[in-house]
Amino acid sequence: MGNQYLEADLLIIGGGSAGCMAAIRALELDPELKVVIFEKGDIDYSGSIARGMDALNIVSIPNLTSPELYVESVTEGSAGVADAPASHLMAARSFDLLKKLEGWGVYFPLDASGNYRTLKYHVKGNFQTAMQEPDLKTMMSGMTKEKGAFAVNRVMGVKLLQDGPKVSGAVGLNVRTGEMVVAKAKAVIVCAGGQARFSLPNSGYLYGGFDFPGNTGDGYVMAYRAGASLTGMEATQSPVVIKDANMPLLAVTVTRGGKVLDMLNNVIMQNEVNHISRMNEVHEKGLGPVRIRLSHLDEAVIQEIEGILFTTERPVQERFFKNRKIDFRRDDIELWPTECQLCGGHGISGVRVNEKAECQVPGLFVAGDVASVPKQHLSGALVFGEVAAESAVEFMKENKKAEYDPAQVQEAIGLRNQRAEAKTRELDVRELEFKVRRFIGDYLIGLKNKDKLEKWLHWSEIFRDQLAKQTRAANPHELSKLYEVEHIIQCADFSAVASLTRTESRWGSSHRRADYPEQDDKNWKCHVVLQKDEDPSRIKALKAPVIGM
Repeated sequence: MGNQYLEADLLIIGGGSAGCMAAIRALELDPELKVVIFEKGDIDYSGSIARGMDALNIVSIPNLTSPELYVESVTEGSAGVADAPASHLMAARSFDLLKKLEGWGVYFPLDASGNYRTLKYHVKGNFQTAMQEPDLKTMMSGMTKEKGAFAVNRVMGVKLLQDGPKVSGAVGLNVRTGEMVVAKAKAVIVCAGGQARFSLPNSGYLYGGFDFPGNTGDGYVMAYRAGASLTGMEATQSPVVIKDANMPLLAVTVTRGGKVLDMLNNVIMQNEVNHISRMNEVHEKGLGPVRIRLSHLDEAVIQEIEGILFTTERPVQERFFKNRKIDFRRDDIELWPTECQLCGGHGISGVRVNEKAECQVPGLFVAGDVASVPKQHLSGALVFGEVAAESAVEFMKENKKAEYDPAQVQEAIGLRNQRAEAKTRELDVRELEFKVRRFIGDYLIGLKNKDKLEKWLHWSEIFRDQLAKQTRAANPHELSKLYEVEHIIQCADFSAVASLTRTESRWGSSHRRADYPEQDDKNWKCHVVLQKDEDPSRIKALKAPVIGM
């Protein structure tokens, strides 16, 4: 296993929606920039939209909605814990984003009046705008490469390099060869996604999660260790999705008239998707499984839904429903809560950033699901990919050199070599991951209390010791999984510490304390911010006020 050394002006870690857009925007601003992308998968088919998308969830269309109304909506949807400036900026730039995508050839259907077709998804306002582009990801990755960005596929970021407090590059690990890739850079944008492999999915399959299974919180861990703050890590969100397939369809079906029903045929949601926690509550009361019913809809609407699900969203759904003999005209679609995740796209978790995609670490910018811009979805990933690029390009004008202590690289290589030697140990890394994620489900998910959260922190130490001393890496792919399990454990520690700190219940089923069952706005309508402590084994938890307009 060798080591590869690269030099760049701008390094982007993560080649999903935010990463591709960041590369495109940076090279629009300065075509001479040398842009390098670490992509854990293959940039053509990676990230949370490996194929296409059926909508931009947040578009503030002039004369229909406003950024101010969106801020009201996301603030209510986040139970008051949402910094207004970043959300306002995203909404303010969202229509220009739509027009830019339209200029690329992305199709946004119009209604009978010639207006963009909008749907009710959020608490207030029709911000969701229909889009039909089954090849959005390959379109973006193609533009990224055409503009001159250099994508290094199959490389996960494992460590940010620093010159004092300033970030000056990163070390990545090739997940197939075990090669270390070291990139020196004047600025770094982290777009490495959220923490998708957190608790176990209801199928029990390690990689059968709702989101991109390569998202193991790598960006959270790297940014935190470099000195960035995290927030919202106590909000463990559990999507309610198609049973056994763990694929989304609420935003496609319910916004078009589908009904979400409990076992007694009570309607939980229809025409809008803004009370997700109700579905979890139904299951907890024994009134599940929840079902989506489409049989009452006109044939044209059902065909539209099938067209979106079977071409743009997840084409495998057509075969899945056919094999299960489910016909939307006759049969309900069964839904179940699946694994919990930490995510700034569908939830509120992530690196705390301002409206310039900056955290408090110089030279480090953050965008996409790894950033805490609450419920930002694809719109936020694309807008803040651009914002991060603009901020990074501006930063590089004043910071023209990148340096780091070579000892940082040697430390990363030494850890890789040490882990690669563990080929004959008794514990399979997949067995350890299964147990870690099962215990996360036992102690960090659902109804929380002080004893359960402290038990996780006790087990965390045991799991770390097992990872270091008992778990084998028989090949480079298993070696990469050692890093992933390390990040899963670290993110669970983040969640446990934040959950212990927030002595109240908030966000429905995402953070419920049995020992503090009430929402306490007087003391806890604020952020719980996590920072690196002087003792690296400890996590510092602080209160921070919510930022208004």
